[in-house]
Amino acid sequence: MMGNLSRRRFGASVVAVALAGPARAQGLSRRPVTVVVPYSAGSPPDIVARLVAEELQRRWGQPFVADNRPGASGNIGTAMVARAAPDGHTLVVTAGTMAMNVSLFRNLPYDPVTSFAPIALLAQVPFAIIAHPSAGASLQEFLENARRHPGRLNYGSPGVGTPHHLAMEMFKQRTAIQVEHVPYRAVAGAVADLLAGNIGVMFIPITTAVELARDGRVRILAVATEARLPQAPDVPTVAEAGVPGVVMRDWYGLFAPAGTPPEILRRLNESVNEVLTTAEVAQALTAQGMTAIGGPPERLRDRLAADLLFWAAVIREAGITVD
Repeated sequence: MMGNLSRRRFGASVVAVALAGPARAQGLSRRPVTVVVPYSAGSPPDIVARLVAEELQRRWGQPFVADNRPGASGNIGTAMVARAAPDGHTLVVTAGTMAMNVSLFRNLPYDPVTSFAPIALLAQVPFAIIAHPSAGASLQEFLENARRHPGRLNYGSPGVGTPHHLAMEMFKQRTAIQVEHVPYRAVAGAVADLLAGNIGVMFIPITTAVELARDGRVRILAVATEARLPQAPDVPTVAEAGVPGVVMRDWYGLFAPAGTPPEILRRLNESVNEVLTTAEVAQALTAQGMTAIGGPPERLRDRLAADLLFWAAVIREAGITVD
């Protein structure tokens, strides 16, 4: 029979194997996995990254640590991951700006396609166009106002080359209106000036739009989606308001450095998809106005490829550069 000490040792070894099993199967050591977020703490990609990292840590029994490395529109942290060892211990949660930056920066320190291996498209958030009441009570009224006074109305964004900026430039190209861009250093500054009537309109994620519109100080003119949103069921889509072809969603994806072993990528994708289907994570994302996506790595690869072409055309026509 097995003695008490032998039983304890056997039990401890079973627990150790159980904890180490998933990591060994994926070819990882017990070292922490760093999930780089190339944006500031509290930003949407940071929220997504921390939700996923916490669940992966719980499931795999090893640390998954979110590490904020903001700067240069996400390029600093993203470039750091591109240079990291392709061993599964350094990942990056980045946003749709990854597809925009290649057309905005002349000397990008990474290639968005060849420097990374896609793991999973995590989530996306739809945008809406909001306006100060003086700019128009509806999208059509705003457009009429802009056409009567070309160049006199303005719009805000948290900076040149941000999704908010490029969404409006796309909208301008679809409508042939002339409104002037006023860039800010952060969303808060643009929102403050919108509330004060110093700028007329801006594109912004739907959750923020709904919060700002509650007291009537701004109006949601339209949502940039194919169908109406449950957060604002009475608000028309941009197409319903008379401007087809304007769809804007920011997305958040998980990547590894190129050359990461396929087995590690496969197991990460499987685990991430499991995480995204849990009620807790889905509810946490919904509370932020996001929708969990998931799926195979090819879904993220194809979304990146499509956006690279789409935003390159918008940026080229608008003549936007950052450096």
